[in-house]
Amino acid sequence: MSLSYEKLYRQSIDHPEEFWANAAAQLHWYKPWDKVLDSSNPPFYRWFAGGKTNTCYNALDRHVDEGRGNDTAVIYDSPVTGAKERFTYREFRDHVALFAGALQSRGLRKGDRVIIYMPMIPEALIAMLACARIGAVHSVVFGGFASHELAVRIDDCKPKIIISASCGIERDKVIDYKKLLDTGIELAHFKPEICIIRQRPQHKAELNEERDLTWKQALLGSEPAPCVPLESSDPLYILYTSGTTGRPKGVVRDNGGHMVALQWSMQHVYGVKPGETYWAASDVGWVVGHSYIVYGPLLNGNATIIFEGKPVGTPDPGVFWRIIEEYGVSVFFTAPTAFRAIKKEDPKGHYIRKYDLSAFRALFLAGERADPDTVKWAEQHLDVPVIDHWWQTETGWAIAANCQGIEPGPVKYGSASRAVPGYNVKVVNHDNEELDNGQMGDIVIRHPLPPGTMMTLWKADNHFIESYMSAYPGYYQTSDAGYIDEDGYIFIMSRTDDIINVAGHRLSTGAIEAELSAHPDVAESAVIGVADDLKGEVPVGFLVLKSGVDTPPGQIIRHVVEYVRENIGPVAAFKLAVIVNRLPKTRSGKILRRTMRQIANGDDYTVPATIDDPDILEEIKTALQSIGYAQ
Repeated sequence: MSLSYEKLYRQSIDHPEEFWANAAAQLHWYKPWDKVLDSSNPPFYRWFAGGKTNTCYNALDRHVDEGRGNDTAVIYDSPVTGAKERFTYREFRDHVALFAGALQSRGLRKGDRVIIYMPMIPEALIAMLACARIGAVHSVVFGGFASHELAVRIDDCKPKIIISASCGIERDKVIDYKKLLDTGIELAHFKPEICIIRQRPQHKAELNEERDLTWKQALLGSEPAPCVPLESSDPLYILYTSGTTGRPKGVVRDNGGHMVALQWSMQHVYGVKPGETYWAASDVGWVVGHSYIVYGPLLNGNATIIFEGKPVGTPDPGVFWRIIEEYGVSVFFTAPTAFRAIKKEDPKGHYIRKYDLSAFRALFLAGERADPDTVKWAEQHLDVPVIDHWWQTETGWAIAANCQGIEPGPVKYGSASRAVPGYNVKVVNHDNEELDNGQMGDIVIRHPLPPGTMMTLWKADNHFIESYMSAYPGYYQTSDAGYIDEDGYIFIMSRTDDIINVAGHRLSTGAIEAELSAHPDVAESAVIGVADDLKGEVPVGFLVLKSGVDTPPGQIIRHVVEYVRENIGPVAAFKLAVIVNRLPKTRSGKILRRTMRQIANGDDYTVPATIDDPDILEEIKTALQSIGYAQ
């Protein structure tokens, strides 16, 4: 029998200390906490103050000690290299303990920082957990990130050691990570003492004899390291938010609150039982990879999958379904952009029907708003619940979701569902006044935030307050805009800077995009507001078509203009749309609407460090010029 959502949610808001103490009791503590919630220095709240624990122990050793050492912990599947590997909890614990010992033998101690700059290979997880084991603070930088951005992160967190690999594989391309790393270190003012390089057979890196060691050399003569008891509030990791330029924003996650929240979320948000296989198709360079490739599944005793590939092209749009069948995945989590890519290549879902998905019971989408058309397409072809949920790098886990382990509610297309227990979500206007149901405004979360959310920004407490806590006193500013309906369902319509003002009417780009994506020939869309002398701003739509479409482009554009006029109204003043091959995105799948808007308005812009393919910006510029913009 499922738990009552309303009862659990009210308990989490009205009695948060009792609620989270019960959740924390499932985990191992060397010393119990003195206080569940320390509110003495808001907005710097501390969960499980005085408690001592170790995240690595709870993710690996605890399961071995409780008799589950032979259960599968980690599955590695690399369609770009053909490599596959499985590790039990005992095997993975031993790998992590030995590498942690290697780090200690090189002088790494509690509180020291380590940058991890790696592809999706088992050693990336081993490195993260080894740091957690001995109290070092890891900062994972997406493998293949530009050298300049790597240098910015080196200078901000000052790592004693950097762990990397000789290369990454992008479909049929070999990316020379070591060259990028060397350039990043050269650009940085701060220099690491040691770099540990995992040499891969696809490319052997040249080493700096004074600084670099291979992974094998680092392990020589090492002894396994035991887990180090840590304060609950000791930092576990630093993760820089995407798009960081100039002034870094390194989100800091604690040990105690983080592990409690993630274990709770695995069981209650995702409805996953220990022993099941859970897969988040992301990268450890992003927050999804931290929370739901590494820590969440292992804390909950699940098998987790390291996938080195893409949703299409490695080798085809059926690779997700092959993985789900081969490893008996119960719950799958990916980004809406991945599904749009699959829908574009396989609009009829032919590849889905090639595989046995009988063990598969739920799909979760996050990373950007899941347009209703994509959700419906996935529901139709997969025949499982498709759950759009909303969270951020800063929160570390879901703010809103249709919680599968509590009491699932009905799906409302376009909504991320209800607030997850622990999050007191409100909608306010610019005067910090709470708005009624159905009114669109800025979405905020009342203090204190639940466990697992960020503690602060690395070495930047004032920047933390300015960025997140000052605009709406007493609330965390999400920088998302939307509304909450009469049933408590949260509708995230856009980032606050994606609200466009057309002749005094505040309109959401997300609402217009939903209409564009409803067209049967459209695989994906984006809408931006461009400057207009008469109306202030007008919307411009970008359409990516499905494969094999033979409808004339002009006809498709006329149809989507009619959709918007009929369903949103002439107030939207939507008349302009262009067809493009691709949309510019970050590597995590977020569409770069701000950059597109800057191009359209002829403003100076910087190519974002997180962009997946910079060349696409030229296509966007050309398309905009065809309709009179980007001059």
